[in-house]
Amino acid sequence: MSNGLMIDKKPAVLLIEAIMRIKMKPLVKITAVAFLLGGALCWSAKADDATQLWDMNCAACHGKDGKGDTMMGHRLQIKDLTDPKVQAALTDAQATKDIKDGITENSRPKMKAYGNKFSDEQIKTLVAHVRSFKSK
Repeated sequence: MSNGLMIDKKPAVLLIEAIMRIKMKPLVKITAVAFLLGGALCWSAKADDATQLWDMNCAACHGKDGKGDTMMGHRLQIKDLTDPKVQAALTDAQATKDIKDGITENSRPKMKAYGNKFSDEQIKTLVAHVRSFKSK
């Protein structure tokens, strides 16, 4: 291509390269690139945070893949979160409530509450993680 950009580069890389070509003071360039990289790292950290939270707190019952194909998952008859029907029936509000307050069935706890352990932001990332199972 005439502008020297490659098609397979990610948009953030292309943006950083464009900033570096602009004639501006080095400190301004460094600041602009730092903000871009910081934003990218925060976004990536959220995804990693959700996976880490899931693996440490949820996977023992729900499985890493959300299918509930674990010993505890079978014992508790956990729903397969990859099933489109299960996903369609579960609203984000209900998933948030279930994570915060836990789930009881016949006056017995089926899933413990995490509202005192996780922040609202962490719960929001876990709900998004649950939604990511929909396409798997």
